[in-house]
Amino acid sequence: MPIVKSSNLPTYDRLLNEGRHILDTSRADNQDIRPLHIGFCNLMPDAALQDTERQWFRLIGESNRVAQIYMHPFTLPVITRDEKTQNYIAEYYEDIETLKSQGLDALIITGANTDSNPAVTKTKQWQCFYDLMDWANNNATSTVFSCISSYLLMYQKHGQLAQKQANKVLGIFSHKVLQRQHPLTRGMNTKFDAPHARSFGISRKQYDEAGMTTLIEGDIAGVMAAVSADGFREICLQAHPEYDTFSLLKEFRRDINWFKEGVINQAPDIPANYFNDEAMPIVQKAIADIIAGNKTPFPEKEIELLLDNTWTDSARSIMANWIGLVYQLTHVDRQKQFMDGVDPNNPLEL
Repeated sequence: MPIVKSSNLPTYDRLLNEGRHILDTSRADNQDIRPLHIGFCNLMPDAALQDTERQWFRLIGESNRVAQIYMHPFTLPVITRDEKTQNYIAEYYEDIETLKSQGLDALIITGANTDSNPAVTKTKQWQCFYDLMDWANNNATSTVFSCISSYLLMYQKHGQLAQKQANKVLGIFSHKVLQRQHPLTRGMNTKFDAPHARSFGISRKQYDEAGMTTLIEGDIAGVMAAVSADGFREICLQAHPEYDTFSLLKEFRRDINWFKEGVINQAPDIPANYFNDEAMPIVQKAIADIIAGNKTPFPEKEIELLLDNTWTDSARSIMANWIGLVYQLTHVDRQKQFMDGVDPNNPLEL
């Protein structure tokens, strides 16, 4: 069964209009199926807040055909919001303390756009994140830490500081599954692509030193996914498997506009392995026009039709494994972390 439309959050209607499977609460209440409650901590800036909702909700919903899933969006006061976004959060997002008291089966924490590493530059501002991390460690069956949130985890818990990359890791990169028998990767493609868009990174060596297991790695992009020593309770993602086909194009268009407006001093890098042979000449001409001062609009719609998606099936596979494992291990009582008899230090009995 899919995600349950448990509120008037606009993302649900957007996904329904796309033809996605969203379950109405009236139907959910009449099905004898145990629900899962997944917290969704959205730390993205205002412009990306709702896009990030849709991307993750879409991925979770399309990865699951068994459980009823209730998504519980909330955020933390780590960045300044404009009035419109504050009103949106006040209307549609949930209160973190209420969620803690009710309990969550699992948790997803998004990345956050920042030019500096908040682990060392804004420690007081991010204390609420560390409080959430500690709560999840004792209450949620498993937590997915995406991008910057994984760097905060690695620094706070393991003393491993994400390093500024010489060049931004931007584009679609090939990866290999290193741990093929791990329950999170079992049955998925052993080689697949994934999007990256990051200026920082944690190396394989750092994950090893932290006692974590690298599940998926690429020769160029580095580690995509790693898990805590217990195999499941903390999952770090450096890639963005949740991205839509057009996500990198929108980011590239934004940077092109910034360059055009003088916000940045040089034309942005073209995302690697993203534009195919048909799209690349169009992109190159658009950049040349901007550099030459021409006022030709960026041909986004034309490029969109030429883009390929080479990662979503693999993303669904790993998330389906994650949802299935949470379903098997979490207690039916939302306030209890694991089913009776599960060892928190080795929940997968690896």
